[in-house]
Amino acid sequence: MRLAHEYSISHEYVNHAGQRVHVSTQTLVGVLAALGVDASTPQQVDKALAHRTDDRWRQTLPPVVVLTQGKSARLPVHVAQGDPVICWVDLADETGGSRVDLVQADVATKPRQVDGRMVARASFDLPTDLPLGWHEVCATGPSAHARSTLVVVPRQLELPEPMADTRVWGLMTQLYSVRSERSWGLGDFSDLAELAYAGGKMGADFVLINPVHAAEPVVPITPSPYLPVTRRFVNPMYVRVEDIRETAYLSSADLALVEWAGEPAKALNTDPGPIDRDAVWTAKRAALEVVFAVRRSPARQAELDRYVADEGQGLSTFALWCALAEHFAESGSPWPQEVRDPSSPQVAALRAQLAERVDFYTWLQWVADEQLAAAQKAAVDAGMVLGIMHDLAVGVHKEGADVWSLGKVLASGATVGAPPDMYNQQGQDWAQPPWHPDELARQSYRPYRDMLRTVLRHAGAVRLDHVLGLFRLWWIPSGNKPSDGAYVRYDHDAMVGILMLEAQRAGVVLIGEDLGTVEGWVVDYLADRGILGTGVLWFESDNGRPRPPEQWRRMQLTTVTTHDLPPTAGYLAGEHVALRERLGLLTEPAPVVRARAAAERDAVLRTLRDRGLIAEGASERAIVEAMHRYILDTPSVLIGVSLADAVGERRAQNQPGTDTEYPNWKVPLADSSGNLVPADDLMSNSRLRSLTDIMNGG
Repeated sequence: MRLAHEYSISHEYVNHAGQRVHVSTQTLVGVLAALGVDASTPQQVDKALAHRTDDRWRQTLPPVVVLTQGKSARLPVHVAQGDPVICWVDLADETGGSRVDLVQADVATKPRQVDGRMVARASFDLPTDLPLGWHEVCATGPSAHARSTLVVVPRQLELPEPMADTRVWGLMTQLYSVRSERSWGLGDFSDLAELAYAGGKMGADFVLINPVHAAEPVVPITPSPYLPVTRRFVNPMYVRVEDIRETAYLSSADLALVEWAGEPAKALNTDPGPIDRDAVWTAKRAALEVVFAVRRSPARQAELDRYVADEGQGLSTFALWCALAEHFAESGSPWPQEVRDPSSPQVAALRAQLAERVDFYTWLQWVADEQLAAAQKAAVDAGMVLGIMHDLAVGVHKEGADVWSLGKVLASGATVGAPPDMYNQQGQDWAQPPWHPDELARQSYRPYRDMLRTVLRHAGAVRLDHVLGLFRLWWIPSGNKPSDGAYVRYDHDAMVGILMLEAQRAGVVLIGEDLGTVEGWVVDYLADRGILGTGVLWFESDNGRPRPPEQWRRMQLTTVTTHDLPPTAGYLAGEHVALRERLGLLTEPAPVVRARAAAERDAVLRTLRDRGLIAEGASERAIVEAMHRYILDTPSVLIGVSLADAVGERRAQNQPGTDTEYPNWKVPLADSSGNLVPADDLMSNSRLRSLTDIMNGG
């Protein structure tokens, strides 16, 4: 238990019912093993404890220091006993590039014998007025020559000026589900630009979409946007081929090739069945190959070269992984063991052999980035205060690009998930490897920072799925059930602080999805730092009834529903219970769960009647609109409207706890009768217009 504590593993937790649950010794040993710690015997535990303590004294400087601007902090420096040491900060060039000498504090710390020598600890005061940014702290002396990263982060984020005194509202949708006549089987970045324009003209100030992180470069494609191969780069499946500038310069023959490639995918636009990502990407990649071969003008090539230079080694490595994935998929052979090491001679040889494919996948990221930028510009030009609100997934695919390229920064031997709760009574395993806290710190959080910069670049706001993951994650050792896991805590001051620094630089509002079992102090901490929370009408209850809207938080995104529940029409009909019953996900008798759902629905309807928002026998549409009037009575600065609710959709986009049992993330947008709703018809959709009138004060 003491060793688990040293590695920030909780030996107990409070579940959704408020009960204290103790983690088994077997699970703790499994989590420690995933962290690279052998705790298989009492002797190994003692050895690991001694190593953990000594390791801190072996380092002259900590691998990284994250300092909140305005707060005092001390820097520990380890040197041979009796040796002098000098410390200073080298400021980043962007903040002046000067040197700031540090003053040693009069703090006595008992020396420690480490590896046969006596080591002393000196402490230096870090100034409270250092500029924001990524700097270096340096130490020198007879036994100390070291440099370390110093990150100075904001104390608090401020809301943009238009939101200081008023609230804004926006639309929420799964982008792939919103198809237009010009789509290739799923909604794309050009559809996003059109949706943002339409939303802006209807009074919306943001469009929240699903994560658009990169998926596999070859079929089969993982449907879930929350299980990408990397979060740093973008899914080119969302590229609109016709909107790439070079498409206009295709020869007649090449243009015909693009049109032929697109025909099977475009035919899917009117298919009411599950979205077929494999068919879409097969068609789109063939067309993109043709456009890629077009010679770019000197100016366009310079833009591409600039993008590649800015993205650096991370882009090069990702493009190489895509080329390798394609190469071995086409050969039908598994990846050789030696190719699983990015630094191996075999990988270097394949890089040369696949150079043209690496260039292709590099180019794909550039055109995707351009179209994302165009969507954000369209949103702002339409008058939106925020524009595109991106969604940041919790983690990545366990066999994806990040696992290959980031090495030990992602832990092996465990996956991330969630303990049992009332909606997922068997717990969840998201099949994602977690950040390794120590390795992340050793790399000065740069993999985390680089990922954030891409997500924030073309956004007005970012929603962080499961924001609790910046504080702790539910680790499930390999072979365990989802319920047999433990929480591993992270340095939340560092994780949140770096996120805030990059968001402030990008001018982005942050929203943390803090639903479920979240400790109260976490909610207060995020609010104090200027990060908004999340409120969902179905989850905001007080004594069995919806909490009065006047008591809701101001600093939050408030909605009626969320993507992990059926749209409101389906929820009112009890579809969330019926679906879980059909799929065998209930751990309680179905009548008990149905009765509880009915009581929940009746409590909502009774509350709406008591506030004069509906009459007895109100229609489904009237109830949905009344629920949105209800959340408009909250003080929340952001109000979200599900596009599925706005057109009457009843089917869930996702059923947590399932894989192939339900068409998760494949449901195209439709109305209450199951008729497809194309993006082209949204501005004239009577149900949507009625709901947006309400959001605008009608």
